[in-house]
Amino acid sequence: MSAWRALALAPLMLAMTACAVGPNYHDPQAPPTAGAPFVSATPKVATADAPPTDWWRLYDDPALDTLVQQALTENQDLKVAAANLLRASGVLAQARAGLFPTTQLTANDLWGKSSTAELVAALGGPKAEPAWLGSGAFNVSYEVDLFGRIRRSIEAARADAAATAEAENVVRIAVAAETARAYADACAFSEQAATARRSAALSRQVMDLTQRMRDLGAKSDFDVASAAAVYDQASAAIPTFEGERRAQLFELAVLTGRPPAEISQAAAACGTPPTIKTPLPVGDGAALLRRRPDVRQAERTLAADTARIGVATADFYPTVSLTGNAATSGTSLKQIASAGSFSYQLGPLITWTFPNVLVARAEVIQSKAQASADIASFNSVVLNALKETEQALSTYDAELARHTALIAEVKDNQRAFDLAQIQLQRGSISFPDLLQTERNLEAARADLSASDQALIDDQVAVFQALGGGWEDAPTVVPPKAP
Repeated sequence: MSAWRALALAPLMLAMTACAVGPNYHDPQAPPTAGAPFVSATPKVATADAPPTDWWRLYDDPALDTLVQQALTENQDLKVAAANLLRASGVLAQARAGLFPTTQLTANDLWGKSSTAELVAALGGPKAEPAWLGSGAFNVSYEVDLFGRIRRSIEAARADAAATAEAENVVRIAVAAETARAYADACAFSEQAATARRSAALSRQVMDLTQRMRDLGAKSDFDVASAAAVYDQASAAIPTFEGERRAQLFELAVLTGRPPAEISQAAAACGTPPTIKTPLPVGDGAALLRRRPDVRQAERTLAADTARIGVATADFYPTVSLTGNAATSGTSLKQIASAGSFSYQLGPLITWTFPNVLVARAEVIQSKAQASADIASFNSVVLNALKETEQALSTYDAELARHTALIAEVKDNQRAFDLAQIQLQRGSISFPDLLQTERNLEAARADLSASDQALIDDQVAVFQALGGGWEDAPTVVPPKAP
């Protein structure tokens, strides 16, 4: 085997026998009970079926589907996350470059007298004259990764890139949930405004009837003023709901990457919030932890910082590099190309901070402390994921029960108001009794409309806590850099 071939194969042979210092990564373990079914997933609330990746389609609302897809493509926060992922990919590529030799090519052409010519003249040779002196050099250096510093750096950068990708998925979940919530709230406020208008219309009828009865001498001015107060109260709620509806439409426009003035006409025309009438598919705790991107992000962050312990540990050991350079110089192209002007050097370069390893020891301590914090952070994220899901299911369960009771309350108050109108005409109840039954009916209707909104908000909160919606999301393209 020639010397050149042996030199070329030396890095590969050394790398094959090298070891990576530092701890090898092992997946953290969630609590044993974390994979169990959710305790708040009662049969009327949820099923053990896995939630779909595009959970918003369960509402069977084409306008909502379109808005969520627009948001998952055009939302500006998502574009920031996509740009962050590109940057992390660049850092990974930079780390991988450490596996390859570094090279440098230099060339120059200078006017003046060379030291060699001056020396020859001093020894009795011809007089040194100024001339153009050209030179060139090629340098190459390859770090032999004996102790895994480069490989651990690549491992850390790869885990960082994966954690950044999961951070983008976290934003996807939030964007999908906020879009669905803004759309549903716009629809709900439209419904509540319509309910307020119906209440105002009913109050107006009672007020007009009271005025006619006053004109006939059957009612007093006090009765007219009381009926007018009820009408004014009902009318005052309408602008509030309309203002809230417009605010949600503006929010929806920005979520989908448009200026507030470019509101969605489909959302503006919506008058009833979409609902899911069946129990929600939620799966179990084990599937939740596999699906939640914040849990996956915390796990990848731990993997990255574990690898950095190895990077810091490698500083205890010497760094071995194979270096080489070739150079030539002369006052003419012929001289530069001649064998006599050519020089080269080959050999290993060893650097070692031994015995002063205080900096390396401090870096290892810092890296281990960060990994320890990552373990606690992972555990916290796991517990928080389970807590958020249980809380969302429990809140939704309570609102379902409240909604059922409110439906019955509206029916009872409607029947009471109808009977009160009949009894008032018969003279068996007083006019204030009628006004009170009217107020009760309007309040019950308003509470039911608010509960309609709370139901879908709670449903969205459940799906957001479940962590789905990113699996089949479209690729986001960040803005082009200058």
